[in-house]
Amino acid sequence: MGESTSAAHLLPAGSPDEPAPAVPTFAVIYERYFDLVWSAVRQLGVSQDAIDDVVQEVFVVIHAKLPSLERVESLRSWVYGVTRRTVSTYRRAQRSRNASGARYAEVADWLGPLPATPLDLTERAARQRLLLELLAELEPQKREVFALAEIEGFTAPEMAEALDIPLNTVYSRLRAARQAFELALARHAARQKGPAL
Repeated sequence: MGESTSAAHLLPAGSPDEPAPAVPTFAVIYERYFDLVWSAVRQLGVSQDAIDDVVQEVFVVIHAKLPSLERVESLRSWVYGVTRRTVSTYRRAQRSRNASGARYAEVADWLGPLPATPLDLTERAARQRLLLELLAELEPQKREVFALAEIEGFTAPEMAEALDIPLNTVYSRLRAARQAFELALARHAARQKGPAL
């Protein structure tokens, strides 16, 4: 029996003979990533009344930069990176805010208005209020990786690419953020319990 191996089987993955994945159209990117961009703009501290303008600016930048996209497989992290840089530019132009109450306000803007508290929404409102308080206690860098991982579902490699930091830094920040969040939650629980009698 002679040896027969197909040429395709011998090609390494990612060979030049394999067609590169096509870059999606702008319309597809807009449809697929609008929710991510909206959420990221809020999470990164843009005030509620400016979100529409900043999201629009993000997609203007994406449209302009789309021809220069090199790796289609990293599209989600690329979109987040564009969003982050656009928000950073916007925030540099809006430095007039008072820094003292900004942390809580930024997180509150990100999660949106608290629900009204009729009977069935009281518990949900309390949980959301607690989440705002706990997130506001995190340092901005830790809060960002925590939100990307726990709320947006980013993987560590995606975060490393989107934030332009080493993968080990992502793991380190995320571990520290989770620990800080757990400690803040434990402190809250201890305060709720009150002093032992």
